[in-house]
Amino acid sequence: MENSIYTSIGLDPLFVDLLLIALVVALAVLFIRVNMKYNRLKSSYTSFMRGKDGKNLEKSIIDKFNEVDATINTVKQNRAEIKKIYRRIEKNYQKQGIIKYDAFHEMGGNLSFALALLDAYNNGFIINAMHSREGCYTYIKEIVKGESFIELSEEEAQALDKAIYEEIYNLEVEEDK
Repeated sequence: MENSIYTSIGLDPLFVDLLLIALVVALAVLFIRVNMKYNRLKSSYTSFMRGKDGKNLEKSIIDKFNEVDATINTVKQNRAEIKKIYRRIEKNYQKQGIIKYDAFHEMGGNLSFALALLDAYNNGFIINAMHSREGCYTYIKEIVKGESFIELSEEEAQALDKAIYEEIYNLEVEEDK
């Protein structure tokens, strides 16, 4: 039983039948694969939409956007408050340097001291307390931008340098250990 169409083209009918069977099998595999993907997508969609209609879904999306907006506003407030706190902290005394010394070379024990207290801009003061047998004398000198308009003693200058360059001083001490 030969088919005249196949013979006129020069094809074997068995070859054409095998080709058609392979094509049907490939299409069946593709169909099953697409069907499985569709079922997974449908179950995901069903679980996402469970108990929600269009109005509920819209409300929950709007609620989430409102939460995001509230979070953004909170972050902006926090940044503004942090800037305000930072400005306040800059004006606090945060650098200090103290030098103990023997003012009159008679007492021993280094009971005199020069204490420098500075803010972030190197503004502040130096307190110099000189201890002797007769009593204790204290002096204060104003520091503006790391400099004094009144001449500083050697110990006061050391205390001022220690306060200004405190971070460098601490690094050098740690390296020596």
